[in-house]
Amino acid sequence: MRYLSILIVLGLLVSLTWGTAGAAESNDRPLVLMTTTHGEIEIELWPEAAPETVRNFLQYVESGHYNGLIFHRVIRDFVIQGGGFDVNLAERATRLPIANEADPAIRNLRGTLSMARADDPDSAASQFFINILNNFDLDATDTRPGYCVFGKVSKGMRTVETINRLPVGSRMGHEDVPLEDVVILSATRLK
Repeated sequence: MRYLSILIVLGLLVSLTWGTAGAAESNDRPLVLMTTTHGEIEIELWPEAAPETVRNFLQYVESGHYNGLIFHRVIRDFVIQGGGFDVNLAERATRLPIANEADPAIRNLRGTLSMARADDPDSAASQFFINILNNFDLDATDTRPGYCVFGKVSKGMRTVETINRLPVGSRMGHEDVPLEDVVILSATRLK
């Protein structure tokens, strides 16, 4: 009984220590605030998980690339995607694509941010998506490259859910476009 008590106390100490370290680490992570026509979304970025992807995303944020773009693809209860097109569905020019940093240990869970890409795993540029549900079929495995998770929504999932519920249709050759524009008014780095 005495040994069991000691193990429980040690377990609690380890949990508290790791929990505190994780909180401190989390506080040092970059934060981005996206203000949209449907509300605000605060994003915590994970440079330790995907350093090049985070650096790429922050370069787009700091250059003002996302300002005035829309969430152009909303697949209900799957993902909301933005970062590439304006309200006229004109594609904004981007820098060269980056390498896919998807890691099987970092899952496409509800509220996480991932890079959108074409069939080529190393084709992500500025477009990103927010997972509405746990989308494990988008994760990297030994046999597929997956989609790189590089952050999560830290505040504003209500805004994400509002966008998720908007009616969508076809427009100018694009499917799943919200009938009401969801414009990113600004994307600003908070820290």
